Amino acid sequence: MEPSEIRVALLSGNYNYVRDGANQALNRLVAFLLRQDVKVRIYAPTVANPAFEPTGELVSVPAMPIPFRSEYRLPLALTAAARRDLAAFNPNVVHVASPDIVSHRAISWARRRNIAAVASVHTRFETYLAYYHLQMLEPAARALLRRFYGRCDALLVPSGSSAAVLRAQRMSKHIWIWARGVDREQFNPARRDRTGAAPSASPTTSSPSRSSAGS
Repeated sequence: MEPSEIRVALLSGNYNYVRDGANQALNRLVAFLLRQDVKVRIYAPTVANPAFEPTGELVSVPAMPIPFRSEYRLPLALTAAARRDLAAFNPNVVHVASPDIVSHRAISWARRRNIAAVASVHTRFETYLAYYHLQMLEPAARALLRRFYGRCDALLVPSGSSAAVLRAQRMSKHIWIWARGVDREQFNPARRDRTGAAPSASPTTSSPSRSSAGS
């Protein structure tokens, strides 16, 4: 199959309304696919003033603010209008990036039509429960995630360690590594602001980790 024959429908809980590492990876992926002449259409919640302009064609789906983290939104439904748009786009790959109800519906839509469905893992949502002292719900959350990921043809994870954890949790038999790397234009020594810092001859150290606003 030629790249120009590939049509990807991407569903995300946050594509551009709040800037975070997950949607930066998705936007870079879409940019790469478009450069290869792959057709891509994104279905995700939208807001009046997003954090940045989306890469690709974005179709809005209804959503509500998430309790305790109102800056994020929970997709509510794959509406009739969105389904018509999806059918008109006629994808041959459905890519879901968050385990929400809209992604569940999109996977069902794809399976009924024998269309490949893949999921990318950006966050281990079940681990958030301990932060809210609800760790007793983790087994149930893992069971729901196992059902969600088990309905996909492949699971894309960022690292070997992530793959090992998800295999141990029996999330999928088909786990592949999608290495995201580092944006060397954004994380470039030339961008350093040394105001008030040690002399330039001193080494600068960093700790590779994940952070997000409000966490």
